[in-house]
Amino acid sequence: MAQYFEVHPDNPQPRLLKQAVALLEGGGVLAVPTDSSYALVCHLDDKEAVDKLRRIRGVDDKHHLTLLCRDLSELANYARVDNKQYRLLKSATPGPYTFILEASKEVPRRVSHPQRKTIGLRVPGHKTLQELLVLHNGALLAATLIAPGETEPMNDPELIRARFEKLIAGVVDAGACPLEPTTVIDLTPMGTGGDPVVIRQGGGDVARLGL
Repeated sequence: MAQYFEVHPDNPQPRLLKQAVALLEGGGVLAVPTDSSYALVCHLDDKEAVDKLRRIRGVDDKHHLTLLCRDLSELANYARVDNKQYRLLKSATPGPYTFILEASKEVPRRVSHPQRKTIGLRVPGHKTLQELLVLHNGALLAATLIAPGETEPMNDPELIRARFEKLIAGVVDAGACPLEPTTVIDLTPMGTGGDPVVIRQGGGDVARLGL
């Protein structure tokens, strides 16, 4: 049975978030709010938790999972970033953008793309998620919470609990999210002198990045 943590959207209660973090550290998968929609998250270094997240989400190892990072300095631990890429990242974070970058050796091979050796990285602007990342003291692996067989992400935490309560360890309820996907930008071409490629236009304004 999933635990349910109802937190204030602007001032989330640390006591409740610490309980949620304890579930993550125990190998649990959580449903959490982001600045796009709700997402499934788990501990990056827990293989069983990662496998569980993939099963719940209904995706295989070719599906790009995303690393949620507290800030750019943490993001740089998990990706190879040159000066040009860093300047673009700095102009876009935190916010509703997901960036595809070459994974560093800090990223377990099982969670990077098997052919490209890339990883999606994101610095979210959502207050509750930021506080959760701080208390967790590290990045979290994430996938948009889209139920198997559906095409739209879930946004109602009570419906999420009802549908997944036997599969996940907990739900962090900070109210509804914008329900608009992140803008996904592949920055890997920049490493060889190319331009960033917008893979999906979502909540993040590409004009803000000069694209």
